[in-house]
Amino acid sequence: MRLPADGPLSLRCHPATPALGLRTVSVQVAAAADGGLRLAFRLGGDLARLRVPAAGIPARSDELWRHTCGEAFVAAEGDPAYREFNFSPSGAWAAYAFAAYRQPALPPGGPPPAVICRRDGDDLLLDVMLAGAWLPAGSARELGLTLVAEESGDDGAASLSYWALRHTAERPDFHRRDSFAVTLPALP
Repeated sequence: MRLPADGPLSLRCHPATPALGLRTVSVQVAAAADGGLRLAFRLGGDLARLRVPAAGIPARSDELWRHTCGEAFVAAEGDPAYREFNFSPSGAWAAYAFAAYRQPALPPGGPPPAVICRRDGDDLLLDVMLAGAWLPAGSARELGLTLVAEESGDDGAASLSYWALRHTAERPDFHRRDSFAVTLPALP
């Protein structure tokens, strides 16, 4: 089953990694004129527990998934190849390409994604603009939208929860193609 890409899409926390204070995560998806994507992640709940990386100089950085970050997995419909993007509230970002399930490939280049984090009332917003140069062209796109949340427990220890549109395995695994739950039509 594919979900429509109009309106905010709710992410679910994986049952094996319960959240401590985060209660809701949604993502608004919009296609940009250049074939890129605008993603607006909205996080709600007890945000005092959420560990949010401090704003920094936007730069490419690996292992963002070890802390709070939004993620997008993008593939051309029917193609085993896909791309992974990570967006930290700090402004750091990462881009990866895979020829098939977890088989690394050379990613295309593109301008750095714009990543802006801000408070909106009681919620935290993570707005991302990803240029079309990074994405597969010419066909409908399948998306996996995910979030890793790092929170502080009562004892101060860090805890990670994993959020996605669809979880399809006993442990969180965002690379599984059956979890790419949104299809966007091809741009003319």
